[in-house]
Formats: sequence, C-alpha cells, structure tokens
Amino acid sequence: MVQARKRTTLSKEETDMTYATWNLFREMEALRREVERVFEQSGFDWRRPAFARAAFLPGSAARAYPLMNLSEDKDHVYVEALAPGVDPESLDISVLRDTLTVSGEKQAISADVKPEAFHRNERGAGKFTRSITLPVEVDSDKVTAQYTNGLLLITLPKAEAAKPKQIAVKVA
Repeated sequence: MVQARKRTTLSKEETDMTYATWNLFREMEALRREVERVFEQSGFDWRRPAFARAAFLPGSAARAYPLMNLSEDKDHVYVEALAPGVDPESLDISVLRDTLTVSGEKQAISADVKPEAFHRNERGAGKFTRSITLPVEVDSDKVTAQYTNGLLLITLPKAEAAKPKQIAVKVA
C-alpha cells in the first residue's frame, strides 16, 4: 500500500523571507569571483584567447590583438606582442598605474585579386587597442619598446618598491 506524504506549505511571510535571504544573481557573482580568483592564483590567464575560444567553434569568439606574452625577472617585466603587418609609426604604448595599453593600426594588404565574395577572411586590418594588467608596479619613465620583424618587445623596469628586498636577520 502506498502511503501519501503530507505536503508542507509555507505561509506568505515564510516564503518572502526565504526569497529575501537567497539571491541567485548574488550567488552567481560570488561564484564567478571565486573561479576568477582561483585561476589568477594559479597563474593561468583564463581571459586569453586560446581559453576563451571554443575548439569546436573556430573563429567564433573575439580574438585579442595583438597576441602577447607577459614575463618577468627580478628587475623587469617583459611584454612580447606579435604584431606582423603593423606600421611601427602607428604604435602608441602607454602605462597608467598597473595597466599597459598598446594601440596601433594594421594596414590591409592589397592583393591583385579582387574577389566578388570572401568565403574566409582571417587577416584582420584596421585600428586596435589592447590593454593588459601588469603583475607589479613599473617605472613608467624608463619603459622601452622595440619593433623587429613583426615582434614588439616592451621592457618595463620594475619600480623600486616592487623589487624584492633582502632582509638581514639580527640575532638578539
């Protein structure tokens, strides 16, 4: 014999209190922040194009341009930006607090072929701006940049406050 369960119903006050204490969007935002924190602590940049782009949807996600490598040693931060076809005269590099911004323009390549329709166009052209967060404070007055064969190398000296300090231990 199947026994029926007694159904519990909440009063309007109890229902309102339940909804007031739990907010789906607040919980989703907290989860997003926690996932972002875990990725950042692991040194994995989840915002980079290879991670953001789904492998089964090639070309569907926006791509960051130019592609950049960010590294450091004890005295400098280095940014290597892959920017073939960019006119070096169009490049503008700026540092504001902990953000490096690279802007410029990539000229379209004019070929002798004048197609009626494109079936695939992967060589982008036009103006671009890319900003990245630097891992440490840098001395913006001493930043240098060099463009060679489509590779932009930016060298950012670390600020004195960001360099490691050797602390002597005194025996009491």
